[in-house]
Amino acid sequence: MNRSNAYAPMFLLGLVLLCAMALSLTLGRYPLSISEIVEFFQATIGLRQLEPDRYALLHNIIIDIRLPRVLAAVLIGAALSISGAAFQAIFRNPLVSPGILGVLGGAGFGAAIGLLISGHWIIVQLLAFAMALLAVLLGVFIANLFGPGTMVTLILGGIISGALFTALLSVVKYTADPYNQLPAIVYWLMGSLQAVELKQIWIVAVPTLAGILGLTMCGRALDALSMGDDEARALGVPVSVVRYGVIFAATLISALSVSIAGIIGWVGLMIPNFARLLFGPANSRLLPLSAILGALFLLCADCLARALTPAEIPIGIVTELLGIPAFIFVLGRTRRAWL
Repeated sequence: MNRSNAYAPMFLLGLVLLCAMALSLTLGRYPLSISEIVEFFQATIGLRQLEPDRYALLHNIIIDIRLPRVLAAVLIGAALSISGAAFQAIFRNPLVSPGILGVLGGAGFGAAIGLLISGHWIIVQLLAFAMALLAVLLGVFIANLFGPGTMVTLILGGIISGALFTALLSVVKYTADPYNQLPAIVYWLMGSLQAVELKQIWIVAVPTLAGILGLTMCGRALDALSMGDDEARALGVPVSVVRYGVIFAATLISALSVSIAGIIGWVGLMIPNFARLLFGPANSRLLPLSAILGALFLLCADCLARALTPAEIPIGIVTELLGIPAFIFVLGRTRRAWL
């Protein structure tokens, strides 16, 4: 396949994603048209004039409310999808998700502690991020406790670490105030973009985009690893460096995503398999295409979460309802390759 054909799907999906982002800005309890959004941005850069009250209203709707969640949906969807694809390549298993090493359990426990002691979004996100990384480090430590870690011991270490932090989360929920703190913890665990602010996006955007770019650049090395460690070493690939570097980058962006929006399931499991079905197994193409598809999927899920009912549905529920039938479809199309 020549270079132009290889990049054509990325270009087309990128255009679709930009169009979806523009359309998502029009959706909500106060519907807007594309022309109104264009007028607002023209007024922002000084190309036209709007009445002060009208401009203030549009600024509040577009910049303060809708743009942060649109950017968050794109960023989180891309991060979860590409991290899922990277984990599936590392463990050579299409059923692996970003939570395989305990990220979700650790982040849930950290956020619950933050909601219990403070409730401020900075404390909640910092503790969610820190505990997610701690859970993965614990899983890696357990995997190497009795000798050099293998793929099987890494998975088992992640399962043990995730189970530990899930149990600790249950302890926190049991001790939380059932009228104030417990509902907040439960709602956060469902996943939501409702409270995302633009300054939060700027804080996590740089490390998340750096992690996404780093994983994309590891595509060819992951293709070599898929043939086996010995074959990869024969091709000059530093197996341990690539393996643990990919695990670190995928864990980092997964933890950042969970710290912003809570636990959003199915994206990192289903989207890479769907991308693999559409575009083939080569990780050099699969990783960036998974990121774009994941961003588009989570953006559409967020639009549904806002538009289906008068009261917003947590986006984690929407992704589960959409992901289950989609994954059944992927399973039906690829079952022979998994056997």
